[in-house]
Amino acid sequence: MYDQSGNRKHLFGPVPSRRLGNSLGIDLVPYKTCSLDCVYCECGRTTDLTIDQKEYAPTEEVIKELDSFLRENPLLDYVTFSGSGEPLLHSGIGEIIGWLKENYPAYPVAVLTNGTLLTQQETRKQVGLADLVIPSLDAISEDVFRRINRPHPSLDNEEIISGLEQFRREYQGEIRLEVFVIPGLNNTEGELALLGEAIRRIQPNLLQLNSLDRPGTEGWVGPASVDELARCARILGEGEPIPGCLPNRGIPTPEKDPRSSIIPLLRRRPCTMEDLQHALGFHPLELGKYLHQLVQENCVKAVREKRGIFYKMQDPS
Repeated sequence: MYDQSGNRKHLFGPVPSRRLGNSLGIDLVPYKTCSLDCVYCECGRTTDLTIDQKEYAPTEEVIKELDSFLRENPLLDYVTFSGSGEPLLHSGIGEIIGWLKENYPAYPVAVLTNGTLLTQQETRKQVGLADLVIPSLDAISEDVFRRINRPHPSLDNEEIISGLEQFRREYQGEIRLEVFVIPGLNNTEGELALLGEAIRRIQPNLLQLNSLDRPGTEGWVGPASVDELARCARILGEGEPIPGCLPNRGIPTPEKDPRSSIIPLLRRRPCTMEDLQHALGFHPLELGKYLHQLVQENCVKAVREKRGIFYKMQDPS
């Protein structure tokens, strides 16, 4: 299914994910519909802070779009539920995962989630169909949790951690727990000790430490150095920093017009020209021409960050 501009409505990529290789993204909820409003989010501020689970995107429409794409047998490492909001807010995610496992079992299914809705048994059951689940847990103490994640008022962090524990007991697949390190907030000795205790309770298969790479929601959020991430890993007892962006492995771009490939990616996350080149396979001169046009049209803005110039969509307002 495509929107009026000819872009896919619910799929994006495949993109060279730092965690998942060549990953086809599935976006199930409207832009910035989430149960958290994290200060580091690369998609910007949450505009619909909610815990209401419903069919945000028509489930059958998502399945038809997936079928149209996957029947071409693309080279993928994962089909990944992620995007610009919390995928577990979609009430039909279990049906979509089940359809994927039945019709395209060769493709591993991953779910990126903030973990807040795994407190619910039915949600845990739906997500349990996936091959890999990557939940996040950034803080334990109430003050740090609310400063970093700015949760929906009804959420309780201890209940969230208990939900992750219960999910570990029920789930047969792989869990990679992600901690986003923000210097000055969750990298103190006390907070890291609490995180270590929670991690031992959850018992993930792998702990991943992440830090700011693209521009976050709040300008004051800064990256943690490699040495700082290593220190955090030592205190937590394990963990590995997420590696750099993986190169594209020759996935053809189905659209002829670069704009129809660039815009869906930038709607989900800011990218440098190098990121876009790796993901889409266009020549730098061609890509630069279209990025310049999008900037001139005030559709995209260029922001200089430590890693380079990032292109991001103008605020929807």
